[in-house]
Amino acid sequence: MAEIEVTAIIPVFNDRAALERAIPRSIDVLSYISDNFELIVAEDGSADGSAEFVHQYEQQDPRIRLLHSDERLGRGRALNRAIHEAKGTIICYYDVDLATDMQHLPTLVSAIRDGFDIATGSRLLPDSDIKRTGGREIASRTYNFLVQIILGSSVHDHQCGFKAFNKQRILAIVPAIKSGHWFWDTELIVRCQRQGYRIRELPVRWRAGKGTTVKMKDVLEMGSSILRLWWQIHVPEN
Repeated sequence: MAEIEVTAIIPVFNDRAALERAIPRSIDVLSYISDNFELIVAEDGSADGSAEFVHQYEQQDPRIRLLHSDERLGRGRALNRAIHEAKGTIICYYDVDLATDMQHLPTLVSAIRDGFDIATGSRLLPDSDIKRTGGREIASRTYNFLVQIILGSSVHDHQCGFKAFNKQRILAIVPAIKSGHWFWDTELIVRCQRQGYRIRELPVRWRAGKGTTVKMKDVLEMGSSILRLWWQIHVPEN
């Protein structure tokens, strides 16, 4: 059996409806990118039949793998688990709602083939094409500005759920990541930059998923997460 080159990961929590579009679209695009790929659905304690739906696909297509958790791990921990389970030398992941246009996935993977350690989609580059509410736009730009100022990042958009990695390089970073949920993306990018990893940021076409809103508690949690990571990086543990 040929060695798997590309592993795509879709983190899922109660996303049964979105999977109906995400799985076949993923197979179409991944088939164009590589002859040897796998699609891991990191299903995180869903109660809406997501696991059963993916299992049916898994039985029909050996390239699809269900990675189920009986208990909710959180998005970050689910991704950590899937990265360790991945068989590909290149790993990518994207959100199940396909908010980032899948036309960009070949370019994302090509960046890793070209020698970058990480490639990430960006909604904040001049050539990006995005549509979302004014409130979300302001919140995103403020958040990323704070990450740049407080954590010294040179990346424009840390939270875009559309990234690819060199597997061996990313496995060296994953054990240090303490965030178990949405801050995982930011912590990963910041820690990789501190290790001198080569990162390519790509403009993307992005549309906000249905029902996604920014709540005040989310803003406060993100702010506290930035300060917590600064402390972890700069204040050594006894």
